[in-house]
Amino acid sequence: MKHLTVRQLTFSALVGALYVTLCYFGNIFGLNFGVFQCRFAEALTVLPFLCPATAWGLFAGCILSNILSPYGLPDLLFGSLATLLAGLLTARCRNKWLAPLPPVICNGVIVGALLAWYETGFTAAFPAAFLFNALSVGGAELIVCYVLGMPLLSLLAKTKLFPETGGKIAKTA
Repeated sequence: MKHLTVRQLTFSALVGALYVTLCYFGNIFGLNFGVFQCRFAEALTVLPFLCPATAWGLFAGCILSNILSPYGLPDLLFGSLATLLAGLLTARCRNKWLAPLPPVICNGVIVGALLAWYETGFTAAFPAAFLFNALSVGGAELIVCYVLGMPLLSLLAKTKLFPETGGKIAKTA
């Protein structure tokens, strides 16, 4: 197992804190939970492409943010695990244009299923509710990750914050 440097651990903690801050700010406007959730903090989910350790900071930040969830413990657990899975998959992406896809797919499927279960239980209405929720959550995630996340990724890639990427961005740009 690869050991984290102090720099990576610190950056991961900062990303987690920024995630919580953005979520709490978005919660003021009612944007974070529900069928049409638009979490600005999800733009940060592209950062594991540059620094894989940030997946853990995002996970911690999501746990702290989901404390406010009206969906309770299931969202605290599964919503946060969706973010962790998305971060770990994003870290494995080879092309920067694919980096936002794991958060879109993971949140669309996992959070979409969670919302459908919350609304209908496992009844005959579950498949339709799942499809609707998966598309609405995934669609909002797609917008946030590509409209906000990709410019953030491109901007940070031009800095000297991530020397450990070894030109990963330059090779895929």
